[in-house]
Amino acid sequence: MANTVAIAELIFIPAPGMGHIMSTVEIAKLLVSRDQRLAITVLVMKPHAANSGSAITEYIESLAKNTMDRVSFIQLPRYVAPSIPDPKVSFFDEFGKCHCRYVRNVVADMTSQQGSRRITGFVIDMFCTGMIDVANEFNVPTYQFFTSTAAFLGFKFYIQTLCDDLNEDVVKLSNSDTEVSVPSFVKPLPTKFFWIFVKTRERLDFVLRSIRKLRGVKSIMVNTFLELETHAMESLSADVNIPPVYPVGPILNLEGGPTMGKPLYHDIIMWLDSQPRSSAVADPGVFWGFDEAQVKEIARGLEQSGYRFVWSLRRPPSDQTSGVMTDYEDPSEVLPEGFLERTRGIGKVIGWAPQVALLGHVAVGGFVSHCGWNSLLESLWFGVPTAAWPLYAEQPMNAFEMVVELGLAIESGIRRVMEDDEIRTKVKEMSGKSRLAVAENGSSYASVGCLIQDFVRSNS
Repeated sequence: MANTVAIAELIFIPAPGMGHIMSTVEIAKLLVSRDQRLAITVLVMKPHAANSGSAITEYIESLAKNTMDRVSFIQLPRYVAPSIPDPKVSFFDEFGKCHCRYVRNVVADMTSQQGSRRITGFVIDMFCTGMIDVANEFNVPTYQFFTSTAAFLGFKFYIQTLCDDLNEDVVKLSNSDTEVSVPSFVKPLPTKFFWIFVKTRERLDFVLRSIRKLRGVKSIMVNTFLELETHAMESLSADVNIPPVYPVGPILNLEGGPTMGKPLYHDIIMWLDSQPRSSAVADPGVFWGFDEAQVKEIARGLEQSGYRFVWSLRRPPSDQTSGVMTDYEDPSEVLPEGFLERTRGIGKVIGWAPQVALLGHVAVGGFVSHCGWNSLLESLWFGVPTAAWPLYAEQPMNAFEMVVELGLAIESGIRRVMEDDEIRTKVKEMSGKSRLAVAENGSSYASVGCLIQDFVRSNS
């Protein structure tokens, strides 16, 4: 009778955002491909607003259509906010507590019918530290998959140190005009670039509770690689009060989302196929969209640059809670008069944009990015220089690190991103390093191997 392999089951819990879920799925696929003794169940939270989850739902459904050996998905019930919220309780706390109940029920059911599988750990998102308590109830360790930079991870730990150990008024500091020496950054970080979550008391309280819990996890996986964030990784490793940190990236979805089959995709690629090498700048758009005045300014800048371009122009959300953008039926209604006629042949204004396909195309020589970490990792992977245009969340900190510390992006300007040969050379070099990091014997490959051994040992 053949011996059955004991399967170590991991519970992955990403935050309900496309970037978080997509990178979580990619590392799940990587882990099970590296070792047949691992299986992963991804517990998918639905976004708060019912209509904001369409892209996520579409993405998860697309995954379900493909057979994924030892990776499965369970969608949790949607959180319904109270009609009269408690002013003393933050939305993040309420959202987390509600989902703790859902996760507890799902894991209890899984535990009662495991067979040869045994749950050996939770892998949680940066916004899901409340799940550590649930993992403790089941007597299994917790790991975190951090979907941003190692420098930003260090920043979060430092903020907690300022509050708890140095009694610093972080809200006042964050809203001042000064610079702070943060250990995970090489240069002093201007407070104007601080994460928006530490600029108000309610959100800071949530961050502090999360970081205090995070210090108790078994280890932290960061979607970065050692050759990119050498200083940040060294600063994290030197702090004995921080759990072991493993750089495992870049973790990327290079196949694109479920919209790759859209007819528009083929039209864009055909247009790029007819353009000279590295001649076009790509602006794949932004989550929030722009108002009409901003759109007109961007249009003037693109036109005056004289460069070919692909511009993803989308209508802003109709309300602040949905976050859902739509394509314009007629983009000329918000563009300067005659813009489309004047730029016909050298520019393409589109709706939804296949970002990975754009960055991977030889005709694209520059990228206007709002500095979400997944987008920056993609641009480095394909060796495309970035013009940084941060807008919200930790994007300003990402931009500071890329522009000021690493010299891998420029602050702004289409002409410079297309013409700066020094930046282009550095980005091409980092592109090669990013690919070597995840190849066999690379730095991130080795980190993943160490983590797998830890997961498997927990099952023995």
